[in-house]
Amino acid sequence: MPFDIDEYSLLAIFGASLVLILGAGEAGHWLGVRAARRGAAAVSTLEGAILGLLALMIGFTFSMALSRYEARRDGAVTEAAAIGTTALRARLLPAPHDRDSVKLLREYVQIRLDLTRESVSRETFDRAIARSNVLQEALWRQAQAVAAKDNAMVPTGLFIQSLNEMIDDQEKRLAAMSNRLPLIVIAALYAISIIGVGFAGYGSGVESKRTRVPVLITGILVAGMVLLIQDIDRPGAGFIRTSQQPLANAAAAIDAFPGAVP
Repeated sequence: MPFDIDEYSLLAIFGASLVLILGAGEAGHWLGVRAARRGAAAVSTLEGAILGLLALMIGFTFSMALSRYEARRDGAVTEAAAIGTTALRARLLPAPHDRDSVKLLREYVQIRLDLTRESVSRETFDRAIARSNVLQEALWRQAQAVAAKDNAMVPTGLFIQSLNEMIDDQEKRLAAMSNRLPLIVIAALYAISIIGVGFAGYGSGVESKRTRVPVLITGILVAGMVLLIQDIDRPGAGFIRTSQQPLANAAAAIDAFPGAVP
């Protein structure tokens, strides 16, 4: 079975990161002390190069995670706007299609909000998306029924256009949610972090005048940055979450329609 890091909480990951990174620093310091007794030379140049590579890797990985976070945030805004526009145009349809379409859209947006209010299992998520697809098909049948009566109606054409955009926006948002940092990138970040802090500890051991405190602080900061990157990369869990206020606003607007029945 492939390794899935999402099965572990962020606090557990942070604890493991501290153990690995600070342990590497302590191991490096111990090796540096032993090397100093044998007259080994300082490795400040190599240490600086590896720490520079670590800083570059952290910046690169943070940028990747942040771009994915922004894509998820923009996806929520775009989908909420598409749902709101579709609901407004649904009210232009002749009865009873206007009321039926708004009712379907109310359930549709509520599914979106329920998925983001708490962490859900993959099975629950798949069921919700399957239900969303059923609602999309029901909305499409409403448009077909109206078009069959009079395909020259401008409101019907507008409704079909916005409905098509809403369906497309769901696929774009799902793609953004599944676009995560590759596991190999996270593994490389951990590897360079461990090696970088390990060499910093080694340098503090070789140079007897240096204290281990900066190495410990560096290790804690590196572990914190790794935690932050993984937190940003998790779309539905963690401390940093994508705001779902646009969807909440769309749901409130639909509920506020005259004659709306929950």
